[in-house]
Amino acid sequence: MSSSFTLRSASEHHRHSVVLALLALVLFAIGNYHQSVIGFDSRFVLFAQEMLRHGPGLFPTSYGEPYPDYSATSTFFIYLLSLPFGQVSSLTAWLPTAIASAVVVMLMYRLLAPYSRNWALASIALMLLSVTFVTETRAVSLDQMLAAVAFSVFYLAYAADHFGASRRLLAVFALLVLGFAVRGPIGLVIPTGMLCSYYLLTGQWKRMFGVGFAALALLGLCIGLLLWAADVSGGASFVQDVIRMQVTGRIDGSEGSSGVLYYFTSALGNYALAYPLALLALICVLVAGRDERGPALTLLGLCVAAGLIVMIGLSIPMAKKARYILPMLPMAAIAAAYPFQASQGRAFVFLRGLIQGLWLIMPTLLIAGLLVIRHKFAERMGSVSGVIGLLVVLQAVALAFMFKFRAARIPGLAGCAVLALWGAYILVFEPVERQMYDTRSLTQSVQQATQANPAPLVLYGMGKDAKAIKFVVNIDEDLLPVFADTPEQLAALPGPAWILLSKADYRKLPVTSGTPVLGGMFDKDDYMLLRRDH
Repeated sequence: MSSSFTLRSASEHHRHSVVLALLALVLFAIGNYHQSVIGFDSRFVLFAQEMLRHGPGLFPTSYGEPYPDYSATSTFFIYLLSLPFGQVSSLTAWLPTAIASAVVVMLMYRLLAPYSRNWALASIALMLLSVTFVTETRAVSLDQMLAAVAFSVFYLAYAADHFGASRRLLAVFALLVLGFAVRGPIGLVIPTGMLCSYYLLTGQWKRMFGVGFAALALLGLCIGLLLWAADVSGGASFVQDVIRMQVTGRIDGSEGSSGVLYYFTSALGNYALAYPLALLALICVLVAGRDERGPALTLLGLCVAAGLIVMIGLSIPMAKKARYILPMLPMAAIAAAYPFQASQGRAFVFLRGLIQGLWLIMPTLLIAGLLVIRHKFAERMGSVSGVIGLLVVLQAVALAFMFKFRAARIPGLAGCAVLALWGAYILVFEPVERQMYDTRSLTQSVQQATQANPAPLVLYGMGKDAKAIKFVVNIDEDLLPVFADTPEQLAALPGPAWILLSKADYRKLPVTSGTPVLGGMFDKDDYMLLRRDH
């Protein structure tokens, strides 16, 4: 370890990083024991429910059939956490993602604290203030798990070269396998690209080629095992589905497409504050950072290169979603917080002041936003006085750190801003979102009605892999409903039957389709349950 790191021992950094990770984990998981399941989470909760009922397999299942888009790894994590409780809850579903996010927090502190404690804490705060990070951490997110894998690989390589840590190639390759197991081929390619960029920029050519070719061979082996598992699970047709869903569908855009510059432009909003501030910090480095030299600036360059590898590499496939570039976010946060490490240049002084100013007014901005939203969604939100009271307290504490407790200004302001944003999200936004997109209430009413007068349940126009999953996930037993998408298909089904459909679809059907029994909101749409006795 170089002399620049002698102010604090490695063991002290490690202790602090573990404490930060545990505190972060509490923040990430608090208040989510048994929330209703909505949106994209429904699919993974259904996978885990079926695994809990029937045991683990090589692929997750829905309606008892293997699902080709993912391997069973992430579902297995949820399954293990759910076993002690005998059921899948929002806590056991989200906990793997929360743990992955906490790992990133821990390693980010270990990476940066030897240079500057303020740089480390500011980077963590800017990452935690990204809305995409918040929403993905409070959900089932394979991309956040991949972000933890990728950052771990980068950290292991850097620590071996700069912190006197042993070179853990076996751990690196184990992480690459884990990335593939969680996210498919992209889960191995992204961390490998970040690792090779590190070796390239540090002049370790032999290691770059060695790791690169070894990872390529590992990718081929993993793909072979994946296709073998697909053949065992569902035969040749399922193998083709796996190839289409996990590889070709993402490359050719058949699963949805966006422009080449999508990530570079959309990240300004999706990954604010970290990404826009990172761009400003890099401009300052180019313009005013010529006098800044040393290992910290070198680390900044390595992080920027790793982040660019993610953004450029994922811009090549046509299928693009904001969450796919989550492995870039820790690197962007590190770059955005670099002004807290840089010691020279007025531009860095300005950026430090700007970031601290944003942290300072964060509680007030959130209060203003809550009041506006409260006026617009008064019937859904209820009282927000408690949350506003919390934000007022945090604003007062932030002002105290700004003007009185200046020695702890940076961690104090950053902590108040993080608590304000996460508090508002957990206490206000999340409950409103779950109320708006609730599927549990109507599902339970439908289940009571169908159990009282048994007959086949028809899900009309709901999509086997879309709305239907959001219904089935709320049933505590295996359910194989009948699916119909056209009036002709519905008319051909024998009675008696129960029919669940949207009110919009009901208006398009003949009046003889069935008798309305009950109705309610389902995933933000008005739905009805019909009874047909002939």
